[in-house]
Amino acid sequence: MGGASSSEGAIPRGMEILADMKPGYEEILSRDALEFLAKLARKYSSRVTDLLERRRQQQALYDAGEKPHFLPETKKVRDGDWKVAPLPDWFQDRRVEITGPTDRKMVINALNSGANVYMPDFEDSNCPTWDNMVQGQINLRDAARGTVSYEDPTTGKKYALKEGPRAIMVMRPRGWHLWEHHVLVDGHAVPGAIFDFAIYFFHNAKQLIDSGRGPAFYLPKMQSHLECRLWNEIFVDAQKDLGIPNGTIKATCLIETLPAAFEMDEFIYELRDHMAGLNCGRWDYMFSFIKTMRSDPTRVMPDRGFLTMEMPFMRAYTQLVVKTCHKRGCFAMGGMSAMIPIKGDEAKNNAVMDKVRADKLREVQDGHDGTWVAHPALIPIAKEVFDKHMKTPNQIDRQRDDVVADEEALLQVPEGPRTEETLRNNVAVCIRYMAAWIGGTGCVPLYNLMEDAATAEISRAQVWQWVRYGATLDGGKVCSAELVRQVIEEELQAIHAELGSSEKFAAGEYLDAGFLTKLMCIGRELHDFLTLPAQDIIIAMGK
Repeated sequence: MGGASSSEGAIPRGMEILADMKPGYEEILSRDALEFLAKLARKYSSRVTDLLERRRQQQALYDAGEKPHFLPETKKVRDGDWKVAPLPDWFQDRRVEITGPTDRKMVINALNSGANVYMPDFEDSNCPTWDNMVQGQINLRDAARGTVSYEDPTTGKKYALKEGPRAIMVMRPRGWHLWEHHVLVDGHAVPGAIFDFAIYFFHNAKQLIDSGRGPAFYLPKMQSHLECRLWNEIFVDAQKDLGIPNGTIKATCLIETLPAAFEMDEFIYELRDHMAGLNCGRWDYMFSFIKTMRSDPTRVMPDRGFLTMEMPFMRAYTQLVVKTCHKRGCFAMGGMSAMIPIKGDEAKNNAVMDKVRADKLREVQDGHDGTWVAHPALIPIAKEVFDKHMKTPNQIDRQRDDVVADEEALLQVPEGPRTEETLRNNVAVCIRYMAAWIGGTGCVPLYNLMEDAATAEISRAQVWQWVRYGATLDGGKVCSAELVRQVIEEELQAIHAELGSSEKFAAGEYLDAGFLTKLMCIGRELHDFLTLPAQDIIIAMGK
């Protein structure tokens, strides 16, 4: 692998790039952009390390029997009469948002899709190879300038931005737990979140402002309001350095960890000058529930397919998001519909679309100001539901005083089935998704769902929890490590048979994915994130 260091002149002193600088990369990783990145990394990387250590200490308390709870030390924040800074005119209507990775074709299609917002994603639907991260930044730079285009090398089909209104970009950087190991500052890897934010903000903030919009971000995976405080300090410094008024950045936090559900007011307060709202990250939230309560044998989850948004613990969480956001004057965004159209079976496809419609109807009637979809075909359905029931750009003025914050309700585990079918599906999702991820793709259609890291996370965490507590499956089988090993081997054999050749099987990264699935599902400890050991694999492969 190539690389560059400060001795070569284009790289700031104390910085190293441990990857190839391909043609065009020097434009996005310009000296000025790298100096901006290095300044933020030097000031804040140690804070990221401290916050990650704080997470480990807090999890140790949960493992010892403590439960997540509303913090007594921040009661004044929860009880206070305060609101966020006013939302700008360009960011009033977010009724339908589409998410996806940052490859060039996806960026164009998403901006043209008819959605109000496009979330270009450097996180769960992205595999953080060097090329994915840098090329994604190039694609977003071109999108911000309206110049992005693409010609499919296989079909010759050309893609370009349409005339007229396009979706607003709200970029999602990586979570605090992921590091950009290809870039070193003073010998240390840069936090992935700071890398993603700094490069995007440096190149695009003024361009977006000049176009009548502004820089906006989705902030993932946070577990404490102190992590929001760090983001706020980074925003303040970044705006000051580029001569941009404080508060120009608008951020939406995903409430996708169980601890975050007990700090919603605090999240908003820490980012109040930059806050746009909170989002219900449903799959990651369920994963975090299992991970946080992993040492409590009374909180073993039923089949993940049984865990719909109608479950009382999920209702308690999503309605509290609406109550809290509207009280503070910001958006309460609904969750993802990961379903995708089923081709060749009209009856099944209609049933899926009816589920999507019902999901979006629940959200808008609960008071959500918008929703997420994973596939462009779902945009008209979501838009139809929100247009019918939300005549104004948003419904922030609708207060949910009827909702009461309830610690026990947020921690309630529903009764439900635990089946061998779900065990097998969870294993299949893990292996097939991780094979694609190791191959460089972070967003994969599987079993009529658009799977990303979040759905793989809940799948493997559920299997681990069932093995840890010897869950009895339908038919009387116990979910043991031996059974899971057998299911993994059978799934690998099934994939081999589907592909029809050993060459295709070997090229598909399935053995690495199978080993990783074993490690994640039947290891002694529940690993924090599936993507951390997976990232080590892609780095070892030179990606």
